[in-house]
Parts: sequence; structure tokens; C-alpha cells
Amino acid sequence: QVHVAESGGGSVQAGGSLRLSCTASGLGDHPHCMGWFRRAPEKMREGVAGFDGDGKVYYADSVKGRFTISKGDAKATVSLEMDKLTPEDTGMYYCAASTGYCYNGLDGYEFDNWGQGTQVTVSA
Repeated sequence: QVHVAESGGGSVQAGGSLRLSCTASGLGDHPHCMGWFRRAPEKMREGVAGFDGDGKVYYADSVKGRFTISKGDAKATVSLEMDKLTPEDTGMYYCAASTGYCYNGLDGYEFDNWGQGTQVTVSA
């Protein structure tokens, strides 16, 4: 059974930084995707940053140059460093992992294991 858990998040003023971390257990040794998604109030879920099955990195246009996703030293761990945060970055952030290989690190339909989410709030 796969379990995904996020940590980090919180409240920060615009221009500040936050770091999110995620660990997925039970994935096995096969290639898989891991990524970060967010859902802002009254908006649809969107992919923020992720790795595909080959390790290629994907970023949403809105976060390029500000957010950095990285793999941890331990297996199936990823972090998201978020800099120059704006109020538009406010939302619930979810870490996700795919049980099998996936082709697009930002396509939520390719991920079948999700964390509970962690809130990020950026004030003006």
C-alpha cells in the first residue's frame, strides 16, 4: 500500500519563501512520477512541478523561475522550494506519486496516490 505524506507549508508575506517536503512509501523500485499540485479557492487543481518516469522536470508557467522541485537523498522523496511567493500562490498543496511509469509530471490523471495536502497562504 502506497502512502504519501507532505510537510511544510504555512503562512508568509508576499515575496517570502516556503519549502514543502514529501515522502512516498510503498512505491517499489520501478520508475514513477512524483509531483506537486495545488488547488486555490474556487479554482481547479493544477500541476505545479513534477518529475516524469524518466526524471524529466516539469513546471507550470506561473511558477517557472520561482519554484524548484528536487529529489531527496532517500528514495521517493521530493521537495518544493517556493521563492518570491505571491498571493496567487495561496492554496492547498498536494504531493502525488504514480504507482507505475508516467509520461507527464504535471498531469494529475497519471498520479494515483495523493497526500492529504498542506496549506500555503501568502498575504499581500
